[in-house]
Amino acid sequence: MDWRAAIDAYCERTGPEFWSEPINAASNLAFILAAILPYAAMRRRGVNDPLLSLLCGIAFCIGIGSFLFHTYAERWSVLADVIPILIFIVVFLYAAMLRLFGLRGIGAIIATVVAFGLSLFARSAGLSVTGGSLNGSEGYFPALALLGGSALMLRLSGRAASRPVAVATVIFAISLTARTADAGLCPYLPFGTHFLWHLFNGAMIAVLLFTVLQHGRQRA
Repeated sequence: MDWRAAIDAYCERTGPEFWSEPINAASNLAFILAAILPYAAMRRRGVNDPLLSLLCGIAFCIGIGSFLFHTYAERWSVLADVIPILIFIVVFLYAAMLRLFGLRGIGAIIATVVAFGLSLFARSAGLSVTGGSLNGSEGYFPALALLGGSALMLRLSGRAASRPVAVATVIFAISLTARTADAGLCPYLPFGTHFLWHLFNGAMIAVLLFTVLQHGRQRA
């Protein structure tokens, strides 16, 4: 496999140059802010929460990895883009089970494994059905379903965290729409709409991290 093979996946890219996607690259600042702001808020409150700190660190890595992908745009940089996202999903699922749903120990771990396993199965099924016709967005619909399902379950259990998780779900739906529309809108928007995927996803991650900080305080 040629790890240096070029990838041209988004409307804004017009060549192999490092800055061929300036808006897509710069918009990754949203992930950096989504990592820094909740962490700064945690420190201001005098809280030492290793799990939230880990999530903030992973969110920071998402911004760096995505920046590398939208500048180098080579096969190796796809891994730099995707791996932090997958790790964030797993760790946040665990944090949600532990902090927002109130599960303990092995129960939180089992629920995390089951939820992530189902999302991977749904992702492979979605890709096989659509054949990648949605600009690669099929792989993120299970994550949207997980987030929306979590908001519903939190609501049904009467937990206050249901509202911000529902807000995060709406934001994610908007960002996923922008990601999907990027290629189709190329004739009308030369810079595309993928940068909105970054901006809204950064906002969504910030909402989720602040939710963990506000509603999922570390139990004694």
